[in-house]
Parts: sequence; structure tokens; C-alpha cells
Amino acid sequence: MPISSSSAYHLVFCLLVTLLIPLPSHAADPDSLQDFCVADLNSTLSINGFPCKPPSQVTSEDFFFSGLAKEGDTNNVFGSIVTPGSVSFFPGVNTLGISMNRVDFAPGGVNVPHSHPLATETGVVIKGRLLVGFVSTSNVFYSKVLTPGQVFVIPRGLVHFQKNVGNGKAQTFTAFNSQNPGVNLLPRTLFASKPSIPNDVLTKAFQVEDYVVDSIRSKFAA
Repeated sequence: MPISSSSAYHLVFCLLVTLLIPLPSHAADPDSLQDFCVADLNSTLSINGFPCKPPSQVTSEDFFFSGLAKEGDTNNVFGSIVTPGSVSFFPGVNTLGISMNRVDFAPGGVNVPHSHPLATETGVVIKGRLLVGFVSTSNVFYSKVLTPGQVFVIPRGLVHFQKNVGNGKAQTFTAFNSQNPGVNLLPRTLFASKPSIPNDVLTKAFQVEDYVVDSIRSKFAA
């Protein structure tokens, strides 16, 4: 059963507080040296992150974001959709070392195996039943089916996924200790990179014939 709206927001708040506890030795982003640095997304300056807007151009709207309030469209081949709240969409989190995503799932939907090379992830299930799993660098698979109110954590950089194993829709909010956690979606990384990874690399890696690789590539042609 879905948890109540007030309980959901309380859980998300607790999630944010947990990530904001100072842990300098484990931070994904460097500590900020000022109150804030609202990202100037239109700047042509190339740095590790985004430059700051001039304080005179900062408004209250820079610190609020409604993008996670609306259910995403899961009508796609994976049956899931990620709505990001990273710095590129929420400029107010620039240099603050935190961001959030919303993930919606159709019945049977999968947030396909992927990794976040720049951040640790934690999440809370808001609705439905989700199988959450990740694989360690020792090649051990850890997983559990979670229900509303239960929380998971994915160590930085490890391959992980979520799958809706309930009868109805599912939803989770995730948070990261980086303004830009980055993402590598394994299917698209391996079979839809530009330019393409050579076929002989993939046939050797997966011990399959060329036509198998070509068939998989064709599914990601768009």
C-alpha cells in the first residue's frame, strides 16, 4: 500500500538530513567556501562544475524546485523513468554536494543496471514493491525486495538496478552526495556509444557471435 503524503515527505527529509551530516573524508564534492553558488547554466566558462551567478542575479526561485512533484512517463521499453534533480536541473544545489532523483515504474518496469561514478546513492521507496540490487567489486550480488518506507544505499560507483515486482505502479526518491552524480547506463554504454565499441571487443567479452551484438545494437539505434 502507498504510504501517506506526509510520511513520504518526512522520509525524504530524513534522507536529506542523513546525506548532509558532515563526513569530510567521504564527501564526493569539495566543501563550499561560501553560503551558496547558484549555477550559471548559460556560462561558456568550462570548469569542474558550474560557475556562480552574480549574487545580484540570484532569486528565491533558484533555491526551490518542483520538478520531482509530477509522475514521470513510463511508456518506454524499460517501463521506468528517472526525473533528475541534479545541478543541471536545480541550479541551487551547485557546490552543495547533494542532489535528488525521482524514479517512477510501470508494473514490471526496470531501472536498468547502471552506476553513478561520482556519488553514493540512498533512496526510499514511496509506493509499490521494488527489488533493489547491486554487485560489489568482489562480484557479490546483494539484493532485497523493499516496500514503502524502506530505505536502500548503493555505494559509489557500483552497478545496481531497481525492478518493480509488485502488481501496480512503484515510486522511489533517491538522493546523492554530489550535485552531479553522473550515470552510466550499461546497455547504452556498451551497445549505443558514439563511436561504437568494436564488435570484436564485445563478442570476445560476452562470448557470442557478431550477429548477437548487431541484434542488441539495433534495439538502441534510436
